[in-house]
Amino acid sequence: MSLNAYFRRYWQLYALLVLPLAYFIIFKYGPMYGIQIAFKDFNFFQGIMGSEWIGLEAFKEVFGMRDFYLTLRNTLMLNFLDLLVSFPAPLILAIMLYEMRTLWFKKLSQTILYIPHFISWVIIGGIVYQVFGTQSGMINNLITSMGFEAIPFLTDKNDWLITYLLVGMWQSAGWGTIIYLAALTGINKELFEAAGIDGAGRFKRIWHITLPGLKSTIVVLLIINLGHMISIGFERPYVIGNLAVREYSDVLSTFVYRIGLQSGQYTLATVVGLFQAVVGLVFVLGANYASKKLTDESIL
Repeated sequence: MSLNAYFRRYWQLYALLVLPLAYFIIFKYGPMYGIQIAFKDFNFFQGIMGSEWIGLEAFKEVFGMRDFYLTLRNTLMLNFLDLLVSFPAPLILAIMLYEMRTLWFKKLSQTILYIPHFISWVIIGGIVYQVFGTQSGMINNLITSMGFEAIPFLTDKNDWLITYLLVGMWQSAGWGTIIYLAALTGINKELFEAAGIDGAGRFKRIWHITLPGLKSTIVVLLIINLGHMISIGFERPYVIGNLAVREYSDVLSTFVYRIGLQSGQYTLATVVGLFQAVVGLVFVLGANYASKKLTDESIL
């Protein structure tokens, strides 16, 4: 088949790629033009091209800031703990839902689990303060009514850390479950039937059939999550955090917000963003290489 005939036959499929490609070109590759701000003394009125070139001076200034290393530590710590707590949750939930035999309860459970993903972090932050607030929170009102002392869920850094992780798991677990359930549908059901005939119980079927069948999906998602170790969303730590727990809640995204939007130091903010992008790329490639060597599974 000639190239022209091929495109005439499948042009509809390529037409479907137009919007995704336009999105990536405009919002992902287009902004790369602004990376040069990290190497210039950026002046808003002179623009990128008119600003003075300063080389690596901004990098030296950022890497000399104590707050940068504090926020870097917090970013890595929160992401690592999130990986330990939130990564296994959707896998466990997906297996539990897959093993359910009561169809109406299964659908109800899926709906309840998916809803938090579609709620804005601003709304979730309001819910968190209503539920976990020290003075007016629902849980602490119940605790104090029984004669016990209130627990500082949001004002003690260690209690805040646990609250942060649990709220994040609650918000993200349902969406991750969809991915694993989709992968589970691709496992040959005859394998489960054969294992059942051979006398394998439910847990043995999960261990020897379900988990190996999800191996590729688990590896891909793990590599992607490791690539995000150095980057962190702005909304969650900003909305749930406060000055009392800033020692843990101050992360690179809030640091960029302070020095970039609040202080107008766009050059320094771009330096931090470029640092996150480069280190994130190293994490992805490193995790992919290690996974390929250890498990023969990779995304590249």
